[in-house]
Amino acid sequence: MCAAAVSAFSLTAGAAELKSIAILVPEQGSDFGWNQQGVDSAKAAAAKTGVELTVAQGLGYGDVRPTLRELAEDGVGLMLCHASGYNTACPEIAQEMKVPVAIVDRPDLLKPGLVADYTLSGHEGAYLAGRLAAKVSRTGTVGVVVSGEPPSWNSQSAGFAQGVKAEKPGTKIVYAVIGPAAYSDAAGGQRVTGSVIAAGADVIFGQGNGSSFGMLQAVETTKAVDGGKVLFIDVIGDKTTLDKGFLLTSVLWDMTPVYASMVDDIKAGTFGTKHYKIQLSDNSVRLLQTKNVPADAWAPIMALRDDIISGKIKIEPVFDAAAVRALMTDVAAK
Repeated sequence: MCAAAVSAFSLTAGAAELKSIAILVPEQGSDFGWNQQGVDSAKAAAAKTGVELTVAQGLGYGDVRPTLRELAEDGVGLMLCHASGYNTACPEIAQEMKVPVAIVDRPDLLKPGLVADYTLSGHEGAYLAGRLAAKVSRTGTVGVVVSGEPPSWNSQSAGFAQGVKAEKPGTKIVYAVIGPAAYSDAAGGQRVTGSVIAAGADVIFGQGNGSSFGMLQAVETTKAVDGGKVLFIDVIGDKTTLDKGFLLTSVLWDMTPVYASMVDDIKAGTFGTKHYKIQLSDNSVRLLQTKNVPADAWAPIMALRDDIISGKIKIEPVFDAAAVRALMTDVAAK
């Protein structure tokens, strides 16, 4: 039986037939961010659901069709395409090889049995990070630096801005984009973050994958306009072990429940029929507490977390880049 036929059989034969999944990431799974959290979550989900996992990492942002075909021919029954740059190739190969794929940032491409989307939003955690940033800012200016404007980044930028304004409405927000897809541009991250600090920001909310290391360099080597320390808010991963005293918090993501649900949905025959989310209520989104968080600030932030979970505070995700920019008080040039 050919590999394509095996995969097609797996879609209809039930739980016993899904034996192997794979995750494809553009960079190495050791970046303390998007790539690593994807790989680590896939490993945890595979262990939880009892399937084997293949990790294809460092693939870059080019044509991944040969890798997808090879995985399909090896009998992989679900391919997690963990980069928006794979959104064309993965659905094409899903159709060609009859192997289900999961993509990001294209909720319009759902196809029952073949294509699911997991455009995840950490906006609830980003809102809390914005409240915290406004609490600790000395200059009254905070910055948002992003490596692009994909939906996931946009929703967090918007949530952060909403949190800042809810905490201290007069706080200035400087928003800067490194480039249209500058996810691994560390040099650009350092340059743009330096300019945002020069504009007055003493807290930086950085969303960048590999470019976040350049953001950190800027924070570590540049004083705020008042001569004090600049603090950094990271996303998705935990860079505590790399911190030199500048990390305020991180909006942590855990995609294990998402990937495990996808496996369960394939087994149930419902894959490709719904959207997936991460949220505060199950800790798939949470805020990292570091030594830089003032002792009297954490408890109020956790109380706000409870209010979001209960529905007392509602933060709707904003995925559109133009709408995000409208929330900012100052949009810096690229």
